[in-house]
Amino acid sequence: MSVNYIEHIGIAVKNLDEAINYYENILGMKCYAVEEVTDQKVKTAFFMVGQTKIELLESIADDGPIAKFIEKKGEGIHHLAFNVDDVAESLKNVEEKGIQLIDKAPRKGAEGLSIGFLHPKSTYGVLTEFCGKPKE
Repeated sequence: MSVNYIEHIGIAVKNLDEAINYYENILGMKCYAVEEVTDQKVKTAFFMVGQTKIELLESIADDGPIAKFIEKKGEGIHHLAFNVDDVAESLKNVEEKGIQLIDKAPRKGAEGLSIGFLHPKSTYGVLTEFCGKPKE
């Protein structure tokens, strides 16, 4: 397994439109995509910063993971995502090394990527995501 680069930094927000306004009108960045991922109960907005993306995440349900995160910790950095060549193989590899997984197998994420999360109890408090192109 090898990590290729930081794919994105996920930031939990209460109001996506207000957060987009901040990134566009204060920081001068351009939102290039807004997408709803219904099975994760989230609406996302993406910005490019060099090779790395910023992903803003707004819950679309009171019981969604982002709503629960904001209720517990407030708005802010939610997760760090790394690009890997093979999400399934990377999840298997770290589990064999004793890392607790949230996802035992890849699932569909935003922008058509395969994703899988590692539990922050095993990653020094950082919710960590592996993502990459889906395998055929």
